Amino acid sequence: MLRPKHQRLILISLALAALIGAVLLAMWGLKDRAAYFATPSDIAAGRFAPGKAMRLGGMVEKGSLQRLPDGVTIRFLVSDMKQQTPVEFRGIAPSLFREGSGVVAEGQLADNGTFVADNILAKHDERYMPPQIDNGMTGR
Repeated sequence: MLRPKHQRLILISLALAALIGAVLLAMWGLKDRAAYFATPSDIAAGRFAPGKAMRLGGMVEKGSLQRLPDGVTIRFLVSDMKQQTPVEFRGIAPSLFREGSGVVAEGQLADNGTFVADNILAKHDERYMPPQIDNGMTGR
């Protein structure tokens, strides 16, 4: 029979092990979601494999927006002022989506280097700029 002091020590040890296990499990589950988006420079550097779900953030390059004849597909370039990534999106773009504005596209990189977006998130106000791009432009 265990003394009360040893029982408390065992219970505390088990609780601590369970807490550490839960934290490790949460970290493992979130490891692919840690970065909220990649930039075109990250893609050009080969940091992301085709076919893997991810987010691409940057600015919609002026003059790059093309609306295809089917009426629901758009193509455009996302830039981080250093590199560009072509994006294709089939669906209804948000009303705030336009050339020269900030955008975060959710989807995956195709084998040909085009980012195929499932969802597009546009800027919320005139001052919005993704932090990675803002830092690159201002040199912070």
